[in-house]
Amino acid sequence: MPLVEITNLRKKFGAFTALENVNLSVETGEVFGFIGPNGAGKTTTIRVLLGIFRPTGGVAKVFGLDAWKEAVQIHKRIAYVPGDVNLWPSLSGGEVIDLFVSLRGASVDKKRRDELIQKFDLDPSKKCRTYSKGNRQKVALIAAFVSNADLYILDEPTSGLDPLMVQVFQNAVAEQKALGKSVLLSSHILSEVERLCDRVGIIRAGKIVETGTLAQLRHLTRVNMYIETEKPAPLSRIPGIYDMMQKGAGFAFSADTDAVGRIISEIAPYNIIKFESTPPALEDLFMRHYN
Repeated sequence: MPLVEITNLRKKFGAFTALENVNLSVETGEVFGFIGPNGAGKTTTIRVLLGIFRPTGGVAKVFGLDAWKEAVQIHKRIAYVPGDVNLWPSLSGGEVIDLFVSLRGASVDKKRRDELIQKFDLDPSKKCRTYSKGNRQKVALIAAFVSNADLYILDEPTSGLDPLMVQVFQNAVAEQKALGKSVLLSSHILSEVERLCDRVGIIRAGKIVETGTLAQLRHLTRVNMYIETEKPAPLSRIPGIYDMMQKGAGFAFSADTDAVGRIISEIAPYNIIKFESTPPALEDLFMRHYN
C-alpha cells in the first residue's frame, strides 16, 4: 500500500476550483517530485494531506489513514517543512528545534541534532528574531531531519538557501532515502527534482498533466542534437527535426526521441564528422507542458 494515496481529489474555494481530480501516490522508500509553477496547486494538495484543508471531493490518505479525519495520528509519523518558515522570535534556534521534535512525542537525538546543526552551519544560540529567511529555513530542515519521521513532506524547502546549503539539503534527503524513508518534495527548481526524485508528477492549473519516472518522462520529450557532416546533409527534409540552426561548421536542433535512429541512418552517407546528443532535461518536459 502506498504511503500517500490521492484519488480524484477536488478542492474548491467558493467558485474557484483549486484542484480537479488529482491522482498521485508516494511509495515506501521513494522520493516523489511534485512540480509546477506558483499557483498550480502544489501547496493546496499538501495542505489537504496535512489535514489543514478539507477536500471538496475525492480521497486523500496517508499511511492508509484519512488525511482529514485522522490527521493527529498521521502527524505523529510525518515531518513537514514549508517554503516560508515563521518561528517564535524570543526562542533560540536550538530551542525551536527541540520544541518541534518534542511536539511529535519523540526524544531529541542530540548527536544527530548537533551533526545537522554543524552541516547546515547554523548558530543555534541566536534568537529567531535575528535569523535571515535562509537561517529560519535551516531550523525547520534540521528539526525535520532529526525527527526520524516515516514521511517527509517538503514544500519548496530550499527557499532562501545558498547553493552550498542546497547541497547539504540534498545529501540529507539522500540519507533518508537510504534509510527507507519516503519524501514528497514540492519544488519549482527542476534541477533539484531531477537530482533527487525517483518519480515526478507535474501539476498545471490544479490538474496532474504527467506522472512517471524520469526515464518515462524523458521518453516523451525531445533530444538536443548537434551534427557536422563532410558533405551537406538534407537535414531540413528529415521528419522529426525541429528548431534547426547553424552553429559553427554544423547544425544544432532538437529531435523526437523515436526519430534519432532514422536521422543517423539518413545522414550516415554524408560522412558524419561530429555527432553530439544530449538527453532531455526535466526542464524541457516542464516547458513543453507550459508552452
